[in-house]
Amino acid sequence: MTPDPGDPRMHAPLAHWDAGAMGCGELILELRTKMRELPPGGLFQLTAHDPGAIVDLPAWCGLVGHRLVRAEPPVYLLERKSD
Repeated sequence: MTPDPGDPRMHAPLAHWDAGAMGCGELILELRTKMRELPPGGLFQLTAHDPGAIVDLPAWCGLVGHRLVRAEPPVYLLERKSD
């Protein structure tokens, strides 16, 4: 299968953040600010060791409109929503 160059998974993240073991409440507040700094469609790589992240991040993305491109805990790749 030939990779699709339009697939965001084929591009490097524009930013990354290692949130360590930060709890999801605080993590989401900080992540919200960091995602706003990206252009629409920009990729963000997050490293989060909080065990709740695997559930909370997809829920938050669905709520605000961002896309969870890949989840390989503790690493997550998010795509900023189009405005």
